[in-house]
Amino acid sequence: MKTSNSTFEEIGKILSSAGKVLIFPHVNADGDAIGSSAALCRVLRKMGKDAFILIEDDIAGNLKFLDDGLTTFDMDALDADVSVCVDCGETGRFPKRADKFMEAPVTVCIDHHGTSKGFCTYNHIDPGAAATAQLIFRLIKAMGVEIDKQIGEAIFAGILTDTGSFRYSNTQKETHLIAAELYDSGIDAATVAQEIFETMRMERLRIESRAIETMATLHGGKAVLAYVTQKMLEETGASMDETEGVVGQLRSIAGVELAVFMKEYGPEEIKVSLRSKKYVDVAEMSSHFGGGGHERAAGFTLRCSMSEAFDRVKEYVMNMAEMK
Repeated sequence: MKTSNSTFEEIGKILSSAGKVLIFPHVNADGDAIGSSAALCRVLRKMGKDAFILIEDDIAGNLKFLDDGLTTFDMDALDADVSVCVDCGETGRFPKRADKFMEAPVTVCIDHHGTSKGFCTYNHIDPGAAATAQLIFRLIKAMGVEIDKQIGEAIFAGILTDTGSFRYSNTQKETHLIAAELYDSGIDAATVAQEIFETMRMERLRIESRAIETMATLHGGKAVLAYVTQKMLEETGASMDETEGVVGQLRSIAGVELAVFMKEYGPEEIKVSLRSKKYVDVAEMSSHFGGGGHERAAGFTLRCSMSEAFDRVKEYVMNMAEMK
């Protein structure tokens, strides 16, 4: 394992010499994870490789347009020469596939989370990149593969989602330059945006409304906490992936600096999403609870009841010095 970043030229050579490659996005994959994985998978297939994206949970409905036979749940789909984890830096982010990932003789990590340490044979971790999709773009360039419309749209989807449509503070000059170059590949940016942001079921609106009704405010409205339970999903007919936009809505409230959204996946499995606007380092907060992420977007999992999780997180937020 290398302790310093591998170059994209090094990683490109490894992928070019492989015959079979499995790609591993994190669980509850967002647009950056799916977009980055789809772009890389298409590039590898374009090169004549056997390549699949191995997943363990369903892709969110608004991201399924990126998948066209690229993903599989089948652990036996390939005995990979190379395993690549995308948009995550530890096997705990894809627990049911961890053993399969480590079976490959060569492992690669491509990620932009500052909490990732680099555990693979080859690692390229760049916390300065606005999205992992930016890193995949650089990798493809280093490999000398032409970016076609489908590859370009997958990269654009990753950038679009992780920058909040270029609104978040992680957006850089390079982000816009990459997006501009993707237009040369023939992408339909408007259609990609419509698929991601304007393709929702009525059930999603219902669960978002129910979740926002649970909102509690702290520090005079500078921090908000909300949650969703399995019972709420059953009552509205929604799926958990349809709650992904709630934490962003909470952060968008005037005067809010910190938004916390808690999701009950099981009796003792609570996933917590954190977002901040300007000064709260949510990666630090997430790390306290065993998670990871960025300064403005992070998350972690608690193995307890929703009631206990809510109380633990609320107490932590109440004692945060930067919120007082």
